[in-house]
Amino acid sequence: MCGIVGYIGQQSAAAILVEGLRTLEYRGYDSAGVALVPGDGTFHITRASGKLINLQAKINLNDTAPLGIGHTRWATHGRPTEENAHPHCSNDGKIVAVHNGIFENFLELRTELKAAGCTFITETDTECFQMMVSHLMHGGLEFVEAFRGAVGKMRGIYALACLHADDPDRILVARSGPPLAIGLGEGETFLASDVVPLLRHTRQVIYLEDGDLAEITRKGARIFGMDGLDVPRATHIIPFDPVAAEKGGFKHFMQKEIFEQPQALSNTLLNRLPIEDTEPIQLDLPFTTEQLRSFNRISIVACGTSWHAGLVGKFYLEQLARIGVDIDYASEYRYRDPIVAPGTLAIGITQSGETADTLAALKEAASRGARTLVICNVQGSTAARQAEATLLTHAGPEIGVASTKAFTTQLSVLLLLAMRIGEAKGTLDPSLRAELIQGLRELPALLERINSLEPHIARWAQDWREAKDFLYLARGPLYPIALEGALKLKEISYIHAEGYPAGEMKHGPIALIDSHLPIVALMPDDAHREKTFSNLQEAAARDGRILALVTDDDEGLADIAEDVIHLPKVHPWLAPILYVVPLQLLAYHIAVLRGCDVDQPRNLAKSVTVE
Repeated sequence: MCGIVGYIGQQSAAAILVEGLRTLEYRGYDSAGVALVPGDGTFHITRASGKLINLQAKINLNDTAPLGIGHTRWATHGRPTEENAHPHCSNDGKIVAVHNGIFENFLELRTELKAAGCTFITETDTECFQMMVSHLMHGGLEFVEAFRGAVGKMRGIYALACLHADDPDRILVARSGPPLAIGLGEGETFLASDVVPLLRHTRQVIYLEDGDLAEITRKGARIFGMDGLDVPRATHIIPFDPVAAEKGGFKHFMQKEIFEQPQALSNTLLNRLPIEDTEPIQLDLPFTTEQLRSFNRISIVACGTSWHAGLVGKFYLEQLARIGVDIDYASEYRYRDPIVAPGTLAIGITQSGETADTLAALKEAASRGARTLVICNVQGSTAARQAEATLLTHAGPEIGVASTKAFTTQLSVLLLLAMRIGEAKGTLDPSLRAELIQGLRELPALLERINSLEPHIARWAQDWREAKDFLYLARGPLYPIALEGALKLKEISYIHAEGYPAGEMKHGPIALIDSHLPIVALMPDDAHREKTFSNLQEAAARDGRILALVTDDDEGLADIAEDVIHLPKVHPWLAPILYVVPLQLLAYHIAVLRGCDVDQPRNLAKSVTVE
């Protein structure tokens, strides 16, 4: 979601920024813009909606300005229009800023700034930032201090870059959540959301940490905290090894792919969410609205992690589209002589599109009269060619054998499909539809916030690396996420783990509970919360060691849980996408501590092409 680039040096910044934005296109975006500082007290700002080619057609690539910032925007607050595209400029024309993330308190900030005389011209949350910097400078602060003061007023997650028209010797940046990297050259310095745009210019990279601010000049970068004191950050030399470069500073592909999920999700949603309320979800399916309306049964076939996605999809489809859903392990489907009634849609879910069992199950369903649809990540795969309809997840290459971003994008596609069929059948409540669409737009930014919890989760891993068993508990649409969390731990750390519906705990697993058993509990603030809380009290009464994921401000488990991580509040149907990420990180860090081969765990393959 979104991308930031910046340059200060002796070269023309325009071409460097546009090329940098091009390398960040994979992150997903719906508008783009560049601000250049020629040094005469003005800005040259160019913005365009749509693809980067539209910006390139408008910008003067021969502009000699040696300083600038650029941005690709994934719309959350406000439509994907040129007016809402970044960079945004203050009323006095002196401050511009670009922003990845969400300011949660932007409405109160707008109210404060309007009272101070500021005029807002966009629908975005971002616009309040450069207005605040300008407001603080008019109050007597210098640029750096005003920037620091404005950052301190923002609540949420953000990566920020800011320029002053009368100060052509610096870029000010801040990070709290979304990544930022600084590239060091000779007499020039670069900024980007990802290391990839930097590699054509330098191999010396500084990764900013959460809470860091930085002043970037032609001589390098000064990193400091909110207190203004300098913070030491190491300079990493990115090797020429292309595989290491592809890892982008991460130790393993799996870790990188976990952190890529905000971008992968934004790619999945790109051009599929409607802009106008009257427009349907855009899935480009070969089925007419009447055909979608005629489906009266859905049969999902999948294996492993994709099967867990199908379990969540069952909740989505039955609740939003009001269609009965069967879900089978693809390896079992052909051998139970399945009943395929008229009006059945068979959905195969496969990351690679080459999973032999899923291909065979889809073929069997089609031979019995079902219409077929496949959800996969590989265009042109066997599954995509075999099925009548294909929904690509657009997760990008996934190198780690244990799936992460392919899973979360499968969940988002299943939700979109359920919404689209619900639209066709008239079963999707308009207010719920609007809430889900807005929630999906904001979800990539919330996933960035989850990534920032990695140090806390790594401490869990340190504490429980020697455990022999784990129990994962949840209810409703999060029960399949408990299954997926247990599977991830088994796959890469070789620790036995089970996932259970929390209500089923007393029907067997409760016999396992003692002071040596870590219990990972998923308890968002939803309709199941109180029931789950009761189940966890039963576990605590038997000395179970509870590690809980709960909604922000939920302190209900403080007395019985060994540790609690608070996650952002989202609509219950979006919670599965959010709550799985900490479980992926937990499995990853335990596996690393145990010395396991994270990217290529024993006995497993990325694509299972044999039965």
